[in-house]
Amino acid sequence: MMEEVNGVLREGFLVKKGHVVHNWKARWFVLLQDKLLYYKVVGGKKEASPKGRILLDGCTLTCPCLEYENRPLIIKLKTKTNTEYFLDSCSREDRDAWALDITGAIHAGNPVQVQQLHLMNNSFKLPSNISLNHIVDKMHDSSNGIKLAPNTEQGSTYKESFTGSVLVDWLISSHFAASRLEALTLASVLMEENFLKPVGARSTEAMRNGDLVEQFLDDSTALYTFAETYKKKVTSKEEVHLNIVELSGTIVKQGFLIKQGHKIKNWKVRRFVLRADPAFLHYYDPTKEDNRPVGGFCLRGCLVSALEDNGVPAGVKGNVQGNLFKIITKDDIHYYIQASSKAERARWIESIKQLT
Repeated sequence: MMEEVNGVLREGFLVKKGHVVHNWKARWFVLLQDKLLYYKVVGGKKEASPKGRILLDGCTLTCPCLEYENRPLIIKLKTKTNTEYFLDSCSREDRDAWALDITGAIHAGNPVQVQQLHLMNNSFKLPSNISLNHIVDKMHDSSNGIKLAPNTEQGSTYKESFTGSVLVDWLISSHFAASRLEALTLASVLMEENFLKPVGARSTEAMRNGDLVEQFLDDSTALYTFAETYKKKVTSKEEVHLNIVELSGTIVKQGFLIKQGHKIKNWKVRRFVLRADPAFLHYYDPTKEDNRPVGGFCLRGCLVSALEDNGVPAGVKGNVQGNLFKIITKDDIHYYIQASSKAERARWIESIKQLT
């Protein structure tokens, strides 16, 4: 069901702490008069239906919220049913602007009576001493793990696969979940984190259309397999060696943008920081606690330009469209970046050009 998004007061990326697995995810937030919606962005596109919603009637807001030492830019929202949401920003200005607008919405006249949402009971928490990697390692165990087998659906055979109900049974028998509902939630999280992937029509359709608790099917005809990312996670990321001088410049501009990866051509939300003297553009993974950049480059001799919005430009993978720009470094490395609006793209291009 599409959510009403008339009367948008503010929108943009914030990094939200998960309720089931306590990790951080960049989500596109839309502030309405009576609620805050958040969406998953896949590729460069916001999904049609919101991932969740926070009803503002009776909410209290804490800003600044200093509960996380490594995240000083958090807003805490507590609903009248005592659910807490932690939302991280890219800068103090951004945080304060969000806090002001949300506070305004909370206290704006008489809140619209909103039909109570049938929210899934978030009582299931992954035990703090167990990591998702640990569960997936156990799933791969040759003697006690998940047995991979050829499964057929609608005439197609998937060689190394397993059914949804087999995984649910395994999670319960291995004591990772106490009930089928808990196991379903955990399986959905494993899929959300790219440890598992659906194969075949039934499971793929469920993932596309369901909310978190309905994405994974406890079903003997829905097929799944291990995602390639499991194999990749073993190879450690190349260390980014940073010269301390690179990070000593004055911050000119910062904000969330979506960047296309260099090796795997997927699109990820990154916090970009533009510095002058020396002129560098660094980008950070906002989901990680580590405050070191995951990449960056010197802007001297760079070329920056907007890309046409009609069709997909050469070098761009996926169905991402609109508000794209490209930076070519003096070493001829091409960076493809997406802003959230034409105006934001123009501001970034102008700021970068002044330093090239």
